[in-house]
Amino acid sequence: MSETLETLLDENRHFPPFDAFRSHAHLHDESIYATAAADPVSFWEKEALALDWIEKWHTGMEWDRPFAKWFVGGKLNACHNCVDRHADGPRADKIAIVWEGEPGEVRRITYRDLKAEVSKIANALKALGVGKGDRVSIYLPMVPELAMTMLACARIGAAHSVVFGGFSADSLAERTNDAQAKVIVTADGGYRRGNVVPLLKITEDALAIGCPSVDKILVLDRIGGYQILGHSERFVWWNDIVPNQSSECPCEPMDSEDLLYILYTSGSTGKPKGIVHTTGGYMTQTAATTKWVFDLNEGDVYWCTADCGWVTGHSYLVYGPLANGATVVMYEGAPDSPDKDRFWRIIERHRVTILYTAPTAIRAFMKWGTEYPDRCDLSSLRLLGSVGEPINPEAWIWYHETIGKSRCPIVDTWWQTETGAIMISPLPGITTTKPGSATHPLPGILAAIMNEDGKEVYAEFQNPGKSGEAPHARPPVGGILAIKHPWPAMTRGIYGDPDRYKKTYWTRFEEYYFPGDGAKVDEDGCFWLLGRVDDIMLVAGHNISTMEVESALVDHHAVAEAAVIGKTHDLKGQAISAFVILKQDHAGEDLVDELKAHVAGKIGALARPDDIFLCADLPKTRSGKIMRRLLRDVAEGRALGDTTTLADAAVVNALKVQYEDKEG
Repeated sequence: MSETLETLLDENRHFPPFDAFRSHAHLHDESIYATAAADPVSFWEKEALALDWIEKWHTGMEWDRPFAKWFVGGKLNACHNCVDRHADGPRADKIAIVWEGEPGEVRRITYRDLKAEVSKIANALKALGVGKGDRVSIYLPMVPELAMTMLACARIGAAHSVVFGGFSADSLAERTNDAQAKVIVTADGGYRRGNVVPLLKITEDALAIGCPSVDKILVLDRIGGYQILGHSERFVWWNDIVPNQSSECPCEPMDSEDLLYILYTSGSTGKPKGIVHTTGGYMTQTAATTKWVFDLNEGDVYWCTADCGWVTGHSYLVYGPLANGATVVMYEGAPDSPDKDRFWRIIERHRVTILYTAPTAIRAFMKWGTEYPDRCDLSSLRLLGSVGEPINPEAWIWYHETIGKSRCPIVDTWWQTETGAIMISPLPGITTTKPGSATHPLPGILAAIMNEDGKEVYAEFQNPGKSGEAPHARPPVGGILAIKHPWPAMTRGIYGDPDRYKKTYWTRFEEYYFPGDGAKVDEDGCFWLLGRVDDIMLVAGHNISTMEVESALVDHHAVAEAAVIGKTHDLKGQAISAFVILKQDHAGEDLVDELKAHVAGKIGALARPDDIFLCADLPKTRSGKIMRRLLRDVAEGRALGDTTTLADAAVVNALKVQYEDKEG
């Protein structure tokens, strides 16, 4: 991959921490990096003390590669740490959740109310036969009851498996059966762009496919008027059981390594992987990183826009923020319903101070134009975050200038479902940021760059320093990202399949975790994530990242979004094909030759795309990630692979027709 470094993101803009921000930040002393690197286990043990423990651990970490145990012998409860310790103290009347439904309803739930509601749900689950060690599938829209049900499961020691409220019946059945869930918690429906998502109908279809482990289905009445067609003896309406329960329910003492939840990855072929997260290490790292990365303060109104069907919603909407006693915002619907200013109206209405969203959303906002954020008061914002995939430098700058008004630090975060918590990110009171770079591994995270032969090409600990310049500047290096040392929130495996866990993450490199992403480290020690390793194209013997070509395309003033793939080529090995969405004010223009020249000018002639297709949309999962695998199927003329996780399968079919028409 080193051949690509000469043409990689040539980004020279630097943004040091604002002096006023640094002076009040939770972390403002760069020595924390060296302290954590010297003894990561002791470092994380000190962070664990911020939680309430029923019994303290006797051993900080046990490591039997590839399986880690953290805070061995300790006992705690995740729900207690997110709810009770606030509800039973001075935060009792503080707002825990501000919820806005797509039709416009608003609910404000205090920590005192949250404890009562979570306890009632927990007692209802127990009445349905759920106990410690059981699994519960949660298939709900983004309503407060989704977060409450997650917490209720944690309260009684049952593991939850949240299935995104939009997955198909096949996906719901597959995940429920793999987890052997005893109960499904669903709703009659949810709202999305003014339409009803028929969750209960999909649940019925999943039962028809076969879910033999499921005894009961608890149904929240969100839409109203739905009639259950079959299996009626297994269904229990929420209003018939939950309100009648006691608002007192003791928290089950859980071992630090007891299962907290299973979350199934999606978007690839084959059987989804049930990623396992346990209690003590996960809670420690999510709580700590929420406080560090977002500089979370008592008066903040924090909005992570992710759905709880994804790990970001688990770690940075529910467990991390609530463990810190934060006020969090939840929104049910789409960002363009009823108009493209919905996100900005929510920020204005609820005086949001911290916004954590995805590059996919940011690029959509760019496409829609500045008129929508400009019509709203965004002055409450003080920090912005990015999550889900590498962010293009121009999208970073747009976010900084248009949304942050050039006064809000941006924390671009890298992590995965498997890591459980943020791994690489700026610390807003310490780090000099660069558009497009996630900057440095967080304190306590030891990362390396490996070459294809499994040799470290970058592993030296580097202190970011006050100016953001590494004390031992060196030429940039690139390769494959790896993690050298266990971390508390790391997955404990794939549910029911330890061999698959070993094969997927621990065979590429001996003694290192392999996340599957390419990366480079620049002369200042800043990490640049390049996307999945299989998104590296080999063009005429040179490795070129899809991200660098996409970044060059998005750098063009007319481009809103781009996806790049490598297509088989007889001479080059692979040729570059790009799928491009133009901004609204450039729609209909023929800019193909201009865009090819622009990429060549930004990167070099080697990266000039052979094909550019101007399109109206790109195939994305329901979490907003571009499915480049399907774009490769289109470009190669193959039958389309699995499309069940797409938000709109018609998009890729339309692209296939367009591609075939041009090729013909």
